[in-house]
Formats: sequence, structure tokens, C-alpha cells
Amino acid sequence: MKEAKKENYTWIVDPLDGTTNFIHSIPCYSISIALMRDDELIMGVVYEINLRECFYAREGSGAYLNGKEIHVSSIKKLNDSLLVTGFPYQDYSRLDAYLDLFKYFMEYSHGVRRFGSAAVDLAYVACGRCEGFYEYGLNPWDVAGGAFIVRQAGGVVNDFNGGDDFIFGKEIIAGGSAVFEEFLEVVRKYLG
Repeated sequence: MKEAKKENYTWIVDPLDGTTNFIHSIPCYSISIALMRDDELIMGVVYEINLRECFYAREGSGAYLNGKEIHVSSIKKLNDSLLVTGFPYQDYSRLDAYLDLFKYFMEYSHGVRRFGSAAVDLAYVACGRCEGFYEYGLNPWDVAGGAFIVRQAGGVVNDFNGGDDFIFGKEIIAGGSAVFEEFLEVVRKYLG
């Protein structure tokens, strides 16, 4: 008799991503949920509470916002891109390079925003509101759900060197596929 392969499932949940915003009554925080089978993400949900926006995707499907299919932006140039980031809370070892990169993007993009919830940042990339997101010092529960949604919406998600260690590697870059290579090249120059 052939033995069935045992699959391991792991839920990655952040019941409140954007805690500081919540504490200060700033209306940008979310619930983030992801499901992994073995080492592979297979489902993601980000619920932006104040706007009542539910972003979600599952293995083999597209990505959705409140029932309507979403896609990453088709903008091709970094100069025309709106970017989003966050600031580290504890690890300041790369802060100088991070601020230099922030300055570069302020000069050579359409702007940089900081909303305060990495899960929301990723969801906004997935639906094309922003062309790219980057941050370091994050935990798996901050990024897993949103990262999966970005990929299902046609985007690219990597670590700062272009690898796949973005869930547990504490650094992430995500963006629309049309602008991603240029975006990654700049991030890698400063933080790779």
C-alpha cells in the first residue's frame, strides 16, 4: 500500500497590523491572515478595517478586493511610480542606507508614502494603488498574507537581493511586474 504524503499546514495571523496607528486612533490598520502548506503560501487575506476593504487570494485563483478581481499597476517607470514603505521599530543597523534610499525615491519617483501597516501597503500594491513597497525588520505575520495577494494579482515579491526569503528574512520588496526590475535594482544598490 502506498503511503500518503503528509502535508503540514501553518496559519500566519496578525490580529492587528498597524498597532501604533490603532493606539493613536489613526485609521489605517488591518487584520492579516495567511496559510502555508509546507513552505509555500497558498492563501492570503488582508482586511482593512476602517475602509471595510477585504483583499484576498487563494492558490489557483486571482486576487480580489470585496469580490472584484484586482491587478498590480502596469506603470513601467520608477519615475512615474508611487511607492510605499515603513520605518524600522527596533533594528536601526541599516538606517543610514535606508534613509539614503528614501531620499533617492523622494527625488526619482512620484512620491513615497508611509501608511503604518505593512499588510495594507502590500494590499495597495496588489490593487494598483501603489507601484511598489519595501521595508526591513518585519515579521512573517506582517507580510505573508499581503505578499501572497500581490503575487496572485500579477506582482513580484522578493527579498532585497531578488531571492525568496521575504517571509522569514525580515526584508521585503514587492511591486508591479512592469516596474519591478528597476525598483529592485535601486533597492539592491542601497540595501542588498
